[in-house]
Amino acid sequence: MRILFLLGLWLLHSACNSDQQSLPNIVWLTTEDNSPHFMNLYHQGGVQMPAIEKLAKEGVVFDNAFSNAPVCSVARSTLITGCYAPRIFTQFHRRAERVPLPEGVMPFPFYLNQAGYYTTNNHKEDYNFILPEGVWDESSKKATYKNRKPGQPFFHVQNHTVTHEGNLHFDQEAVDKVSDEVLDHIEVFPYHPDTKTFRYSYFHFQNRHKLADQQMATFIADLEQQGLMEDTIIFYFGDHGGVLPRSKGYAYESGLQVPLVVYIPKKWEHLFPYAKGSRAKTFVEFVDFAPTVLSLAGISPPKSMDGKAILGKFSDSSTLQNKNRAFGHADRFDEKYDLVRTIRVGKYKYIRNYQPFNFDGLFNFYRYKMLAFQEWDALHRQEKLNAPQRQFFEPRSPEALFDLEQDPHEVNDLADNPDHRSVVMQLRDQLNEKLATLPDLSFFPESYLLENALENPTAFGQEHQQQIEELIAVADLNLIPFEEGARQIQKALSDEDPWKRYWGLIACTSFGAMAKELVPQIERILQNDTENLVRLRALEYLALHTGFDDYSIMEGLLKEARSETEANLMLNSLALIKSLNPNFKFSISKQIFPADWTDNPNDLVNRRMDFLTDNL
Repeated sequence: MRILFLLGLWLLHSACNSDQQSLPNIVWLTTEDNSPHFMNLYHQGGVQMPAIEKLAKEGVVFDNAFSNAPVCSVARSTLITGCYAPRIFTQFHRRAERVPLPEGVMPFPFYLNQAGYYTTNNHKEDYNFILPEGVWDESSKKATYKNRKPGQPFFHVQNHTVTHEGNLHFDQEAVDKVSDEVLDHIEVFPYHPDTKTFRYSYFHFQNRHKLADQQMATFIADLEQQGLMEDTIIFYFGDHGGVLPRSKGYAYESGLQVPLVVYIPKKWEHLFPYAKGSRAKTFVEFVDFAPTVLSLAGISPPKSMDGKAILGKFSDSSTLQNKNRAFGHADRFDEKYDLVRTIRVGKYKYIRNYQPFNFDGLFNFYRYKMLAFQEWDALHRQEKLNAPQRQFFEPRSPEALFDLEQDPHEVNDLADNPDHRSVVMQLRDQLNEKLATLPDLSFFPESYLLENALENPTAFGQEHQQQIEELIAVADLNLIPFEEGARQIQKALSDEDPWKRYWGLIACTSFGAMAKELVPQIERILQNDTENLVRLRALEYLALHTGFDDYSIMEGLLKEARSETEANLMLNSLALIKSLNPNFKFSISKQIFPADWTDNPNDLVNRRMDFLTDNL
């Protein structure tokens, strides 16, 4: 009996091993902060990356792959959960607090682990949520799939940091050492100044791509030496778009579009609806990556994920050809607040700037370490920029439309062109439907969400879905002529809901001088409103459009800030006022804040205060 029992265990173990060996290994090779615009694989004249180009010949190149967010912590939170960040409260970079995941949502390596995979991550996590147990077998700078059991399938992430933004924080001496002739071949984007600093930035960034490719070549060679290439599906992609000015942190294609190459071993060709060496037009979003990996591993993606599998057992090949839509979003990026949502359908890109006065080039400490940012700002102040180059420092339109086939760099806005009016209306409606059905938590200030939604953000969103739809409607009042929306704005300014008053004031600031008839009501809000952030938005309008300069009121608001996050939002408005008003005077001391808000040079409040007091 004992022999039969042991034989049964052996047969069960063998069956398990056989099942596991029938599963593909899956590897993610990622590079940081790079869009496809710099790669010859996508754009003639870009840098050659032989290792990735070799994978492409044995796989498929996706021409339309997108991060949903243009910055790393938000993008990575989306990649591993398969969920849109504004729905689960992971949309702010970097998080003030890590949030719990919604009920029924687990990072996808957890499901792989449960199916017998060895899951490893080398080495970056950078998630905006609380990471549950059981996701990674190893996650560190030394993590390796080589520690798995014999025959065990693995999922491995190998991240490469050499293209990260920090590698472009070189000094002027580095630029001066390179001759102009070496940089002659560089063509800068139309919105960038064509200067030696920018040309060198492109040149240096391309060289970092070459280094990343060499590192990936070493990793791939090791797989080949171990005889694993025919058992391993390999993804190569960027963790979001590029890093040169007006890309990382910004919801343009340069910040959202990513390279994506998937290597297809012969053994697993049946999991792919694409031929080797082909290029796919299918739109792929980061929310699709998690369900796609599960589908390749034969695991049905949970319904809690927002994305759809584009490969593997659970993909629907009949719908892939028509998959031509992508959703993008940008929120707080370090200390810089904004609220931008985008939808791309085919060649058209629609951008909704909910705070259009909050111009792109508003000072952001880490960004402005880059010489290219500094020079661009200086040339703007010297009035040496042409129209496309000036856009970065000018108020934006509330909505914009771009034909990316004709205008890949998004400099020619078609939103006011009568010939494109129907497209604008269609995409506006599609975007609003998307935001309402998520629902999008960003229509509440971040600090309010931290106070009221942190325990279960997704449930909070569902409970307040109707309120969010009403806030979106108030925000959209800046899309119609002021004379048509004035009464609705006035009504919003007196609403019992403080966040309708908040968005009503943002609409006023969007209209600027056209809203001056509402100044008496705005002044009453500044003096008497019960919500600090509503008073802040009233002060913002008055300071930008009436010559108001009583900043003692602002000092009182800052002293009453209930959190560092709330204070940072207030300081963002002051930074905007300073940038637009040359007569701005600021003499408020950091000492009005708790010490732990300013004791670290990298604290967001500390960065904003240094900017406001010219102490950089």
